[in-house]
Formats: sequence, structure tokens, C-alpha cells
Amino acid sequence: MADHHHSNHHGHHHHGAGQDDEAAMAELLDLDAEVLQSYLSDVTAWIHELTADLPARRILDLGAGTGAGALALLQRFEGAEVIAMDMSASHLRHLEGKARALGVAERIRTVQADLDAAWPAVDTVELAWASNSLHHMADPDRVLANVFAALRPGGRLVAVELDSFPRFLPHDLGLGRPGLEERCHAVMDERRAAELPHIGSDWGARLAKAGFTVQAEKTFVIELTPPLPTATGRYAQASLRRLRSGLDGRLSAEDLATLDTLVDSDGPDSVLRRDDLTVRAVRTAWVARRP
Repeated sequence: MADHHHSNHHGHHHHGAGQDDEAAMAELLDLDAEVLQSYLSDVTAWIHELTADLPARRILDLGAGTGAGALALLQRFEGAEVIAMDMSASHLRHLEGKARALGVAERIRTVQADLDAAWPAVDTVELAWASNSLHHMADPDRVLANVFAALRPGGRLVAVELDSFPRFLPHDLGLGRPGLEERCHAVMDERRAAELPHIGSDWGARLAKAGFTVQAEKTFVIELTPPLPTATGRYAQASLRRLRSGLDGRLSAEDLATLDTLVDSDGPDSVLRRDDLTVRAVRTAWVARRP
């Protein structure tokens, strides 16, 4: 699902992240996959239906992270193999461990690579998957050209991008800071726009420019309400902690203190103990065919 930015926890292309940061990111990516399992099932079912004319035997996962997409695709495409590319060696090791635990290690090959640099040689594939990674690339058009070259004629690229980062909190928290979560994201949206110039790109147009034929586009609106997956509280805590790390000096002291209260594991108002959480996010997926 590339992380050049403190608040973006859904991509998997890492530059210079410390060990502690990578461990925290790995936990967050695993929680994302666990809580959003129904979304992963929906998107992979949609892809499977659209690619029935050229069954995927080899799949290239671009920015594989800890393997949410790779493992979901293996489950959907029986008999397929995945080449999982990511810059983070620790995330790839984590992915390998998960694959062993699930009994699919022989179906995954990990490749450590910087997607913005020259790619190592990979086998031609029928399907490529880029989840929340393209907007992190220094030159996404070059990356798309590389994907085009890696696909068999008739093969597909599935590009998924975030329309909105996950929200968890009600507008009125009962802590005297209504609208806190939206204020946090508004501040971070300004920072993302400055640091990630390709976020919000017209990906359909970029895919067409790279030579692809855009076969389909679909928006997935994620709205989870109680009863929620067991890991939701931990997912909210990890997400808000990552958001909090980029907000010093950007929000009022009162907002920051309230956010600290929410992510505190031991406090009575921690997101781990709240019964009013929801999970709200929007992601758009494009299926593009190499002619």
C-alpha cells in the first residue's frame, strides 16, 4: 500500500526511516490490513472479475510493505505467484514471516528495490498492483513506464490512491474540542500538498499518457460502524499517533493535549476504551490495460 511523510501511513516506499519508525509503520500497516479486510476482499474480487480474460499467474506488488495487498491477491488468485518489491528490508522480512505463517511462502518472492531508481530484472507479469504508492514517487510517469514494460500485452495495472485518510472520531468528542480530527487533517493536508506534489493527480490521464487503456475506475467508500473489528482501537491509536508526530507547533496547545489524551494507552479517554469509534475512508482504484 511509500512513506516520505510523517502522516501518510498507507504507502510502502521508504527513504531513510529509522528502525523504530519502520517497526511502528509495520504495526500500522498490519492493523490497516486487519481492520480493512472487507475492503481488501471487495477490491480484489473486483480485480479478479475484470481480469478474467488473462488470469494472473505472476503479480508484481509495487511498494508491498508488510504484504496486505500481496497476501489478499494470493488468496483471490489461486495458483498465482507474487513478486513483492519494496525499499524496506525489514518490511519485506516481516512479509516473508507472515507468508510462512499462512503457508504461502513458496508463492512470494521479495525484491528490495527503490522504485524511483533503476529496477532489478523481474519476470513479465499479468498483473501489477500499486496501492497508495504512486503519489510518493519522484517521477511517477517513469514508474508507470517501467510497469508498462513489465506487463504482458493484455496485462493490467491496478493503481489505488487515497481520497481521504482514515477518520475514527466523532465530531463531538466530549472533551471540549469538537472537530479535532478534521483540524488535524486540514493541517496535514497543507503539509502533504507541499511535500507530495503528485498527491491528488489525475491518475487516469497519467495512465493513458503511459500507454495504458483505462478499463475501469471505482471509488471504494469505507464506512465501518459497530460492531467493529477487534483491532479497531489499536488501529485508531496507531494512526492518530502517527498523525500527532507531525503536528507539533501546528495546532493549539489545547488540541495537542486532547490528542495526547486520546492516544494514551492507559487513560480513561483513550481510543482503546471509547465505544464511539467508526472507520471512514475513501480510496479510488483504476484498472489499466496494456494493449
